Amino acid sequence: MFDKNVYDIFDNLEDGITIIDNRGRIVFLNKKAQKLDNINLDEVLGRHILEVYPSLSQRNSTLLNVLHSKTPIKDNIQTFINFKGEKITTQNTTLPVLNGEKIIGAIEISRDLTSVKKMTDEIMKLKNELITKKDGKSLERRLYTFMDIIGESNEMLYIKNIAIKASNSSSPVFIYGETGVGKELFVQAIHSASKRRNGPFIAQNCAAVPETLLEGILFGTVRGSFTGSEDRPGLLELSDGGTLYLDELNSMPPTLQAKLLRVLQDGLVRRVGDVKEKKVDVRFIASTNISPEECLKRGLIRRDLYYRLNVISIKIPELKDRRTDIPLLINFFINKYKNKLGKDKIQITDEALDCLINYSWPGNVRELEHTIERILNLKDDDTITMDDLPEQIKGCNNISLEESIERYEKKLIEDALSLSNNNISLAAKMLKIPRQTLQYKIKKYF
Repeated sequence: MFDKNVYDIFDNLEDGITIIDNRGRIVFLNKKAQKLDNINLDEVLGRHILEVYPSLSQRNSTLLNVLHSKTPIKDNIQTFINFKGEKITTQNTTLPVLNGEKIIGAIEISRDLTSVKKMTDEIMKLKNELITKKDGKSLERRLYTFMDIIGESNEMLYIKNIAIKASNSSSPVFIYGETGVGKELFVQAIHSASKRRNGPFIAQNCAAVPETLLEGILFGTVRGSFTGSEDRPGLLELSDGGTLYLDELNSMPPTLQAKLLRVLQDGLVRRVGDVKEKKVDVRFIASTNISPEECLKRGLIRRDLYYRLNVISIKIPELKDRRTDIPLLINFFINKYKNKLGKDKIQITDEALDCLINYSWPGNVRELEHTIERILNLKDDDTITMDDLPEQIKGCNNISLEESIERYEKKLIEDALSLSNNNISLAAKMLKIPRQTLQYKIKKYF
C-alpha cells in the first residue's frame, strides 16, 4: 500500500499508526502502535481488525467505518480491549486510503490516553465520593474562609469587601490574577460564606485534562455514547446545589464554552450521548491567569460567555503591588512551617526582611511560601539572615532611588483613587497635582 521508506518514517513517529486493507485486515502497525497495544506485528499481520480487538464491532470501529464511508473521522476518543485483555484509551484520527475513487484501505493515527483516562476516572470517582453521603454524613474537607486570607493592605481590604458581598449572591463571579496570587483561596472563601456552604464545592482546572476528555468530565456520559463510555454524572450534576469553580477557563475549547453558556442561561445539563436534560442549580465561579482583555483579544474566551460570567469581577493584585502585606505573610508562613518541622521560635533580621519585602516575587504568594519553607527546612539556628536567602532574591535587593520614588508615587496614587472611588478630578485635588498630570501617571503606572 505504501513503499518501504514511508513505513520507515511511520516507525519513527511518536503516535501509533495502524493500517488495514479494504477487507479490514491489518497490513501495518508501527512500533508505537505495537507498544501501545502490547502486540507484535508478526502476531497480527493479515488478521482482521475485529479479531485482534474483540471489544470493537463493525458499528464502533473507526477504521471499518471509514473503510465503508470513505469519510475521515477526526479526534475520536475510543476505549477498547485488545486481544490480550488490556483496556486501552486512544484519541484517533482515521483517514481513507484511496486509489483514484477506489478505496484500498484505511489508516489510523492514535495518541495514547490510557494513563490520562485512568487518572481522570479516578479524579471523577474521588470527587463523587466527596459529595456522596456515607452513614448519613457527608464526607467533607475543610475549605478556606475569609479568615484565612492574610492581608491588611488597601488593595486586599478592597477586594475582600467585594468578595464578601459576592458571597451573599448566587450570581457568577469572574476572577483574574497571576499564577500564585491565591485565586482559589478567594473562591473557597466565597463559597464558605455563601448560602451554598453546605452544598458541594468542586474545582476543575480546565488545562489539567485533554480537551477531548473535558466535555465528558463536565457534562457526564451515558453508556454507549462512545466506545468504553459508562453512565457517569459530570461535575455540573455533582455541583448541583453548590459551587463549580472552573480555573484557567481560557484553556476550554470554544465549542465547549458554547455548551457551558447554555447551562448558565437555562440551567439544563445533557450528558454526552444522552437525549434527556436535567435541571441543575449551580453557582459558577471562573478564573484566568491571563487578563480578560487579552483572552478576548486572542479569542481564548467567547465574548458571550465572558459577559455572562463577569457579573461580579474580582482582580487579585500581584504580591509586589501589596508589599505592606509581605511581613504578615512571612510571619504566617514561619509559624506554619515552624510547627510542621517541630522548630522553636524563629526570628528574622531586619536586613533579611527588607530584602524579602523589596523582591519582585514573580511567583507571588506561592513563591514566598515555598521560599520560607525552604529556608526553615535548611536552618539549624533560630534566626533567618541574609545568608539564608536564595541568591536570586539577594541579587535583587539593590533598588535605585528612582525606583523607590516611583513605588511611593504609585502607592499614593492608588490610595487617592481608592478614596475618591476612582474619580480622577477628585483624586488630582487630593494629590494637589493637575488632572492631566494624574492621567499621565495613571497611564504610566497602570
